[in-house]
Parts: sequence; C-alpha cells; structure tokens
Amino acid sequence: MSKVELNKPVPDFEARATSEKHIRLADFKGKQNVVIYFYPKDHTPGCTTQGQNFRDHHQAFQALDTVILGVSRDSLRTHENFRAKHEFPFELISDPDEALCQHFGVIKLKKLYGREYMGIDRSTFLIDKDGVLRREWRTVKVKGHVDEVLDAVNAL
Repeated sequence: MSKVELNKPVPDFEARATSEKHIRLADFKGKQNVVIYFYPKDHTPGCTTQGQNFRDHHQAFQALDTVILGVSRDSLRTHENFRAKHEFPFELISDPDEALCQHFGVIKLKKLYGREYMGIDRSTFLIDKDGVLRREWRTVKVKGHVDEVLDAVNAL
C-alpha cells in the first residue's frame, strides 16, 4: 500500500471494523466525505474524550454527508466495548498489524515515563467525496480539534 499525500487520491483500503463490518474507502467514493482519526488506545482519558467529541458532533458531520471512522491497534472486542460504553454512533477500525497506520504514516517514536516505544501519533485525515485527501492534522491536541475538523468539512 502506498502512503497518502495531501491533495491526491487516497489509495483504497479495506479494514475490519465494529458491527462486523468490512470498511472499504471505495464504498464512500461519490457519496460521502470521510473523517478518519487515529488514536493510541481505547479506554484512555484522551482517546475517550476525543471519541466523545466526535460523538457529540456526529449529527453535524452527518448533515454534511461525512462519515467518521476511528482507528487504533486495539482488538475488535475492545473496540466494541469502548464503542458501546460511550455510545459512539460511528465505527471503530481495528488495525492490529498497523497496515492502515503505516498507510497514513501515523506510527512514530514516543516517550512515556522515560520509556521509548513506537506508537500511534494522534492524527486526523479528511478525505472528500472524490477520495482526495484534503486536510491532515498530526500530533493532535484533543481540545477544540473536532470543531476544527467540522469547520474544514464545512469549507469543502
């Protein structure tokens, strides 16, 4: 799989998601914009807040013909629990082998309590109805982020 580039078509991908779905980017082409956000881990404070913010703005995104997809390396079982607990109205993609993470280039060296490891850099991508990557946000800070993404969708 080749990497995504701004203002270029995003190569198609297929991934397993909650609700026993197989998500293909091509399924949205010509129909809906796609917001795909990558986050480090289910059930952690920042990731929970981010998911809740997308949940709370879900109707506004729907009104703009935009689907939201969350991605982490967690299992589908963990995703299902996380999604149910917080009533997320969008699907979560499980990427345990990091194929989608590599596709979008979101794996980076991180540090926590002096320990270094490779992890997901909280990132969001906006793909328009034609399948073209229109915006990307990397090293995202959760506060105010969803409003910024919604503004970008509104500007398409």
